[in-house]
Amino acid sequence: MRTVSVLRYGLGVLGVALVGLGAWLVVDQPDPLGVFVWLAGALVLHDGILAPLVLAVGLLLAGRRRRGLLRGALLVAGSVVLVTLPLLARPGAPPNPSALPLPYGRNLAIVLAAVTVVTGVLIAVRRWRERRQGRAAADD
Repeated sequence: MRTVSVLRYGLGVLGVALVGLGAWLVVDQPDPLGVFVWLAGALVLHDGILAPLVLAVGLLLAGRRRRGLLRGALLVAGSVVLVTLPLLARPGAPPNPSALPLPYGRNLAIVLAAVTVVTGVLIAVRRWRERRQGRAAADD
């Protein structure tokens, strides 16, 4: 058996075991139905809104070579916003004082800025490499 197959089956077994652990932990919660509703909502938000939006924006804004990079950045940014949004949108003080111990609005802005900067740097590096390879090919 090839190493890749062993690794693939090992990761598959690990994934199934983690899904089982997650299901067991959810059933152990005081309100498992609420957790399943939250998970279903997250699935609908991701697959119904975030993924199509990322695909459309990537298709409209980026050239063929940079489309994957832009979509990846949008997916990371959108996921961070979706995770943070319920904490920021909840009115009033949180029921648990440890739920919002930090300024999440500011931190969200910092994370989104970091994603933007890293994406910009990666695009610039790709352009620089393409130009350098083009010059090297022209010199040959």
